[in-house]
This record gives sequence, structure tokens and C-alpha cells, in this order.
Amino acid sequence: MNVPLELLHRFLEEDAPFGDSTSEAIVPGIWCTAAIFARKEGVIAGMEEAEALLSSLSLSVQSLVADGSLVRKETRIQEIHGPAEKILLAERTVLNILGRMSGIATRTRQLVDRVHAINPRCRVASTRKTAPGLRLLDKKAVVIGGGDSHRYSLSDMILIKDNHLSLVPLQEAITRAQAQSPYRLIEVEVTTPSMAEEAARMGVPIIMLDNLSVERVSETLDLLNRKGLRKGLIIEVSGGITEDNIDAYASLAIDVISLGSLTHSVTTLDLSLEILEKRPIPV
Repeated sequence: MNVPLELLHRFLEEDAPFGDSTSEAIVPGIWCTAAIFARKEGVIAGMEEAEALLSSLSLSVQSLVADGSLVRKETRIQEIHGPAEKILLAERTVLNILGRMSGIATRTRQLVDRVHAINPRCRVASTRKTAPGLRLLDKKAVVIGGGDSHRYSLSDMILIKDNHLSLVPLQEAITRAQAQSPYRLIEVEVTTPSMAEEAARMGVPIIMLDNLSVERVSETLDLLNRKGLRKGLIIEVSGGITEDNIDAYASLAIDVISLGSLTHSVTTLDLSLEILEKRPIPV
């Protein structure tokens, strides 16, 4: 997932639409070395974006860890050399990008490790519950953390959800989706075992069990097995999954657990930028 430099520049322009008034007034003519430190343990994400943005300002950047690295508290992750004005201009934007993406990657890695310890074949996926304008960064952070991005947008696949089924019956909705294109992946969100059976009989390759308890998911899996419909079928569970119950869901024979909380309830990883050295810019 390549993040366009234009998007990163828009973030910078949002923070400094007419320049950095403070730095321009106080620190002109100073060359410095700065470093970004992790203040907590976590999985780092956003290094490529930080380096691209800083380099576009003609700053010299050295990344000391790679995206996906698990770092300890006080790890120096990046060094920056150049005019102090430019470094301070980009400081908050870079830290916001790194902090948010690293927070998502850290949370994803924690849950992926938990799920894989119980069910190595089950994937942990994100949803479209991302901050407007940040989806590419959020989804990339999930992947860096070892998760699955799921569909990026409404254009990627056909996913028949509850509001579609409140307008069109399940069988008709599936028939229409299948007629739309033989090459577009179809997934159906269901809320009962019988709906899952009906969708499977119609050849839907992915079935999402939405807001079903662990017991109801188990009942649905048993039904699909008894009817000979489970083989080759991808089962995703979503809705109401938390740290308290994710282990129980992972213990079932499911393929995907999707969680909106990976991106809609982000705890930013604590990072900071510190000035290490300074000297006058040669005239």
C-alpha cells in the first residue's frame, strides 16, 4: 500500500496552512540533528510515510528500525538532520502519523498473536470503520501489525449487509449479486444459522456471522457441517468481539475475525521528537 505524497502534504498543510509562525520567528539559521523515540513498547508503523514527508522537505532522514519492528521503551527509531525550521514544521504531523499507525499496528499484533496461539489458521481483519481521510494509513497499519485489511472500499467486492436485506430478501439479493459479475467476490452477512445455510446452498463463498454469540456461531458451524456445506466456505465472525471473548471465538473452526476496534478506537503509541545537536547554518 503506497501512500501518495500528496496526501501527506495535505496533512502538513492542515497543520501549517501559512507556515510555522513560531519556528520562523525564533529558530531561523540553525542546523540541527533530531531523533524520534518510542516512549512505550510497541510495533512501529509509518516509517515509510515519515521518511517520505521529511525527505520531501529536503531533510536528511535515517530510519533506524523498519515498519513492523517491535521496539522497547526509549528506542531511537529515526534521526533527522537539517534546518531546525523545517524539522519543527513537520514534527507534529510526523509524530501523529507514526503514533496513530504504530498504535493500530501494536493493537493488531497483540490480537493476532492471541488468536494464532489458539487457532493458527484464523485471520484477524479490520473493517471500514476508519477515520475519514486516513483509511489508507489505517489499513496499512493493520497489515504491518500482521492483520488483514479486509475490503478497502465499497468498490472492492459485494458484501450484502443487514440494510440490504431489509430492502431485498436474502435469496433475491444473492441472485442479483451473482448476476452482477461472475468475477466479483460475494460475501453475505447473516444473523441466524438458517440464513447461513441458505447462503451456503446458493454458493456464496464467504459468510459473515454478525453479532452472534459464541454458542450461536458454534451452532451454525455444526449445522453447516451436518448439511455438508462447510468445505471450502470461509466463515467470518464480526460484531461484539472484545478482549474478553476473542479467545472463545478463536477456539471455534472459523477463518476470520473482523474488528472495527482496530481502527475506530485507536490508542496512539507514545512517541517524541528531541533535538540532539545544533549549530549555525553556514553562510
